[in-house]
Amino acid sequence: MKVVGLTGGIGSGKSTVAGFFVELGVPVYIADLEAKRLTNTSKVIRKKIIALLGKDAYDKDGISRIFVADKIFNDKSILKRVNKIIHPKVALHFQRWMLKQTAPYCIKEAAILFENGSYKNCDYTILVTAPTEIRIKRVMKRDMTTEFEIENRISNQWDDEKKIPLADFQIDNIDLEATRSKVKELHLRFLEG
Repeated sequence: MKVVGLTGGIGSGKSTVAGFFVELGVPVYIADLEAKRLTNTSKVIRKKIIALLGKDAYDKDGISRIFVADKIFNDKSILKRVNKIIHPKVALHFQRWMLKQTAPYCIKEAAILFENGSYKNCDYTILVTAPTEIRIKRVMKRDMTTEFEIENRISNQWDDEKKIPLADFQIDNIDLEATRSKVKELHLRFLEG
């Protein structure tokens, strides 16, 4: 089965693009959702994160997202160390998930596909882009957060200029119908081989 990596910065609309592939019957693996789930269910991950960040990293409901976000988005070295704990488990989970799929190809949606090197395991990659001001507005509306917090999160991700040379395809996600049309075009291309 072919693997198509799908990525984009926060607020670019990669989840919207993933949804368009789902509408076409393509199996989509959302790496960020699985990372969150595994962070709450894996005893190994829990133990390593507590060793790194302290016991306040988890509360009665699981990972303390506010506590952990404050730590990782203010210190890039901690972010890298947390990613090294979580991402190997997600990669293994993806491999097991992929074995259960029967479609000609699947989508692996991951926010840091290029940053963590997992794009190298994909047959193709798609980068979803949008102007920064549009991305900020989308995330402010979605997450009810401040512009400062979003800019801080954006600063922890690679710029699109760094990702574009690594991507096989780029979708400028500004107009939804144009985006849907591009997804259909790519879908046909991936089906052809």
